[in-house]
Amino acid sequence: MAKKSENKQLAQNKKASHDYFIEETYEAGMVLMGTEIKSLRMGRANISDAFATIRNGELFINNLHISPFEQGNRSNPTDPTRARKLLMHKSQIHKLLGQSKQEGYTIVPLKIYIRNGYAKLLIGLGKGKKQYDKRESAAKKDAQRDIQRALKERQKVAR
Repeated sequence: MAKKSENKQLAQNKKASHDYFIEETYEAGMVLMGTEIKSLRMGRANISDAFATIRNGELFINNLHISPFEQGNRSNPTDPTRARKLLMHKSQIHKLLGQSKQEGYTIVPLKIYIRNGYAKLLIGLGKGKKQYDKRESAAKKDAQRDIQRALKERQKVAR
């Protein structure tokens, strides 16, 4: 029997694309305890304040808030924002470490999703945007929205 390959998105960091230029993305598995996966499946996670660090050759996600499961038992973790280990290949971690040491680069969590029954975290290597870059990005987005709106209006008139 084939495994179903669902890609259900559970949480997304919308501020990441606003604050950073995302240059590369990586998929990492998450080490969860107790009933954290049940809370994740219910969509009770917040990654807007989360950040990733590399300690002793291992990748950790900090400030990822997973709310406690209401029907959980005593084995639930008590701290919803504890540091959680991320699972990646050692070569990928070393590559990320080298790139994140450069000036202005950081490891940013982008979204959490379920793939083949496992919780995955999409992380990106981001370079911080300056204020004028953010205004430029917003202007491009507004211009693209206006173009799409005009095309839609033109199609309605043509019919």
